[in-house]
Amino acid sequence: MARIPLVSTRETRSLGLKVWVAVLAGSLVLSGCVGSGSMRPPRRVAQAPAAPPQYEADLPPEGVPQSQPQAYASAPSNAPMPGPVGTGTTIGNGPVRVALILPLSGQGQSAVAAQSLQNAADLALSETPGAELTILVKDDRGTPEGAREAASQALAEGAELILGPLFAPSVQAAGQVARQSGRPVIAFSTDATVATRGIYLLSFLVQAEVDRIVSFAASQGRRSVAALVPETTYGHVAEAQFQEAAARQGLRVVAVERYPAGQPQAAVQRLARVIGGPSAQADALFLPENGDGLPAVAAALQSVGFNPQQVKPLGTGVWNEARVFALPALQGSWFAAPDNRGFAAFAARYRARYNTDPIRLATLSYDAVTLAAALTRVQGSQRFAENVLTNPAGFAGADGVFRFKGDGTNDRALAVQEIRNGAAVMVSGAPRTLMAGN
Repeated sequence: MARIPLVSTRETRSLGLKVWVAVLAGSLVLSGCVGSGSMRPPRRVAQAPAAPPQYEADLPPEGVPQSQPQAYASAPSNAPMPGPVGTGTTIGNGPVRVALILPLSGQGQSAVAAQSLQNAADLALSETPGAELTILVKDDRGTPEGAREAASQALAEGAELILGPLFAPSVQAAGQVARQSGRPVIAFSTDATVATRGIYLLSFLVQAEVDRIVSFAASQGRRSVAALVPETTYGHVAEAQFQEAAARQGLRVVAVERYPAGQPQAAVQRLARVIGGPSAQADALFLPENGDGLPAVAAALQSVGFNPQQVKPLGTGVWNEARVFALPALQGSWFAAPDNRGFAAFAARYRARYNTDPIRLATLSYDAVTLAAALTRVQGSQRFAENVLTNPAGFAGADGVFRFKGDGTNDRALAVQEIRNGAAVMVSGAPRTLMAGN
């Protein structure tokens, strides 16, 4: 399965690039991809939509609430299991050492998420014949102190690259140790504030989804947009990016209303003259709310005569779940997220190997390991150099094309889906390349 197709010379010239373009091996070749990350496994129902993305995995006390109780299957007997705290285990036996730092003994859901991420790393290596990697799996216990210890131990054992950790404070702690040794980090946190030069986030960032949906709305002739924003960490980040994206696209922001999480009624009433009735001032409404909050928002919108055919609702990847698709007030709306097909293909292979479902975030570990293996194969001693990792043409992963930016954040190729008759239908596919300057 492992191969590293290269973008053609003509394609490279069209991007205005003079650097080589590495595209990842195995299923990292674009077989179709899926939406943003969750710590919840996808349901086993045939053709069920992908599990909803959740960005609060990094900072549960400050982020969006979990959309519903997590339900994890226990790790199967053939899954690689973590060793004792402070020792870890290894995957593979190649000459190049890479660390994978996860909260294997963390509290509650984080430990189960860590096991799924570890399984995904094992799957990636098994699907890369001849991989020259040894993965040093380290437990950070879900704490910054643990992450610091794990990073120090991994580097002492010869790790050239750190994959993970998952939580933002742990990324900061491990990153400080790695930078002192001149080693890069590819982390799984969704908190863009921990990204910096040498600490790259592979995760699903709301900023890219906001840019994509606002750009698409503008391309479809939407000119005046309002926003209804929950007072959550996610809402604040999304609103800031929305303001930038609207200005960039020349859209007029006619009103922004904020509301306490779960209590949108008063804010909707204040917006009524802008978004309701036949003389609505806005032709689009940005709603950075998740599946928990959207039913109350939808009910409040209907109470003021909101017509989604007239004022187009706009959303992000947190909309990507069936209960959102069923809301009458959101029929005809658009939201941006990675394509759903690649995760479905990955999940099928994962399920066949481990007899359980992966969490949605598992593709991050899978892509990180496959990227490390591919770069090791084609780049030799420069495999994890900054200019290699930040190649502007990017890489193709299980969730679509992505690239690391110099500031540590990422760009991802995203699709736009329309909610139609209780289902999501793709109306604009994810690009297969990332153009220079995008």
